[in-house]
Parts: sequence; structure tokens; C-alpha cells
Amino acid sequence: MTAPSPSSDRLSGPPPRHPRLRLAVALDGTGWHPASWREPDARPAELLTPGYWADLVAEAEAGLVDLVTIEDSLSLQTEDPLARSAHTGQSGQVADGRTDRVRGRLDAVLVASRIAPLTRQIGLIPTAVVTHTEPFHLSKAIATLDYVSTGRAGVRVQVAPRRRDAALLGRREFPQLAYDGLATPAGQQLLRDSFDEAADYVEVLRRLWDSWEDDAEIRDVATGRFIDRDKLHYIDFEGRWFSVKGPSITPRPPQGQPVVAALAHQSVPFELVGRAADLGFVTPADTAGIGPILDEIRAAQEAAGRSAETVHVFGDVLVVLDDSEQAALDRLARLDDAAGPDFAGLASDALVFAGTPAGLADLLAEWHAAGLSGFRLRPAVLPDDLRRITRELVPELRRRGLFHDRYEADTLRGLLGLPRPANRYATV
Repeated sequence: MTAPSPSSDRLSGPPPRHPRLRLAVALDGTGWHPASWREPDARPAELLTPGYWADLVAEAEAGLVDLVTIEDSLSLQTEDPLARSAHTGQSGQVADGRTDRVRGRLDAVLVASRIAPLTRQIGLIPTAVVTHTEPFHLSKAIATLDYVSTGRAGVRVQVAPRRRDAALLGRREFPQLAYDGLATPAGQQLLRDSFDEAADYVEVLRRLWDSWEDDAEIRDVATGRFIDRDKLHYIDFEGRWFSVKGPSITPRPPQGQPVVAALAHQSVPFELVGRAADLGFVTPADTAGIGPILDEIRAAQEAAGRSAETVHVFGDVLVVLDDSEQAALDRLARLDDAAGPDFAGLASDALVFAGTPAGLADLLAEWHAAGLSGFRLRPAVLPDDLRRITRELVPELRRRGLFHDRYEADTLRGLLGLPRPANRYATV
């Protein structure tokens, strides 16, 4: 499967807010293709070691990539997360029953915290499942990551309203739905509730990060005062899903507000991006699909009273890169063959691009002109496709004047051109 050739047509609408595009790399296991772990340069035996992740992020930083995301989940990875398992008769209680795929992963927030001191300027956005975790715990974990990274932290909030995820914790129940059930009224209500809950979750995170004013810590030995108690605030959040008094036990993070990101495929999650996130990852199939996505996100942003704020929208693309388009297609076919006789080709929620770095640059330039401010590239194979991104795509983008030649800020918010927000509880 390959991307369509870029067209000379351009969508109407405002140009990108930033003259250069921004670039993220999505790190997941040995890569986004299920057969990636079998490749000669893959390091499947090292997936649970810090050195593996340190090497990947170091490569991304050497290529001046703005940020990396680190995938995570509560239950085991599966290629069919909502379908009934043929092996168990149950909904994915042991994933999809396969034994020829990468299964098992480290906690993304802890991986990011381990890698942060080894990096200097690249942003770090781990994934966190918010459907089954507490915002108080995540708020201090991400605040800690922001301190450890000296201001380069973010978090991608992910919903998981699945029965098999809930069974791991035993605190909630969800109806059993297959993919076709998501289009039913019950399925749409489940999605609506899940993303409304995620929006409240993000609001609690932000309030907790603000619950300490920036100068709440005095540390005055002479007077014996370590903090100014008047500058710690209850957040008193009351909602359908959470009742959180606060304050946090962690002082306000260096960025004030670490970057909040979300992946969105349809209208309900588009609303979450517009109303609550700083950065959205979307999955258009072609250039024509970008405008309607942006329209929905901007409408939600305006409805939430955030029209004056910058909300970045990055396009996700899964990439298989090689010296020629045919070589990339052959490589993808070889990976598909290695995935097994029952593998029907790489099923991806994002566009799969198989081609050259220059061809990918053409596509990114067109999508950037259509309004996307950046891209999150998913390497099919690690480290192979990551190296193609950093050592071939990035120089090509730079030659076209579309990418920076140095890091332009020391914080993730700075790299994204986002201001450090004022504390909502601070008195003038």
C-alpha cells in the first residue's frame, strides 16, 4: 500500500500558522509493522532495556525532530482490539491469541522519565490511558517528567472504553462492542461519554498543575519558611466523573502546563482536540480530507472559547522508506510476507506511505500547505525507518526551507511556539 501521488491542487482556507513544519516521531516497540521485530537490525531482545529507548530518542534528537511520542496501553497489544478472539471465545482477554507478534511493553511515562536526562532539547510525550487511571496521579507524574526534562514534557491522553481493559482493574464495566457496534447509538454514546470524561480529566490535570503558584516555594532559611501557603490552592473540581479537591503535591511544572496531546479519527475525538488539547494527531487519507478535519477542530476550539489559542494539528503517516519507490514497495511486501500467510496487508488507521524520503517530503509539503502545522511519522521498522527520517527526510525538508537547522527553544512549548500560560489561581 502506498500514498497517492501529491497533487498540485490546494485546498482553500488559511495557510499554516507557521512557515516551517514541525516533526514528531511515534515510537512503538520495534516499529509499526507487525513483522518489524524480524528485521536484521531490529533489537527485540532489548525492548525492555533503557538503552534501546535511549538510542532511538538520541537518533531522533540528532535529526532535530521536535518531539517523540511513546505508545502505551493497559492490556496486551492486539491487531483486533474490539473483536472476539477465536482462541478464547472472549473479547481479547489474551489479546488476539497470536504468538508471532511483539507483545508486552514498558510504562511509557517511566520510559520518558528515564530517557529525559540523556537528552537536551527534544520533546517527550508518553501515552497515558485516562479511562482507568486517576488524574491526580498522572498530574504529578507528568509534572515530575517536566522537572526531569527541564521543561520538555507532554502527555498524550488515550481513552480505552473496552471490557478487556476494564477487567484488568475490576473497578468499572463496559459493554462489549465490535467495530461495527461503534456506529450504533449505544456505541456513539459510549464514545461521547469516554471523550467527555477525557476532557474533564485534562481539565483536572491543568488545574492541578496550576494549584501551586510559580513562586509558592520560598525556601527562606532565615525565616524558616519553605513555602507560602497562600500560594497553594484547592482546585475544587466537581464533575460527572471526578471530584478532586487538590492541591497537587508537586510544585507547578517548569512549563507551567506540559503539552497535552490527543489522537483523533472522527468527530467526537476532534472535539476533544479543539476543547482540551494543545496538539492533535489526525489521520487524513489524502489532501482533500484535511480541510474538513481542521474545520471540525477549529469549530470545537471556538465553542470552547479557545479561538485565540494555538492548537496544533499534526497529520499521522506510517512510513516505509527506501532508495526508490519500488524498493520501498518490495520491502513492504517482504514485511507483509514475513507477517504470515493470513496477513492481509498492513492495516493502519493512518495513511501508509511506501516510497523515497524525497517523495515523502513532497507529500508533507502538500499537506502542510493544506493547513497541517506538522506531522507525526510512524516508522514501520525501528531503527531502519527512523534513520531514513533523520538522515534523509530531514535534510530534504531543510533544503526546501520547510524545517529548522537547529532547535529554536529549550522547552517543548517553545518548540511548538506555545506561550507559557499564566497561573489561573495567581492573584495580581
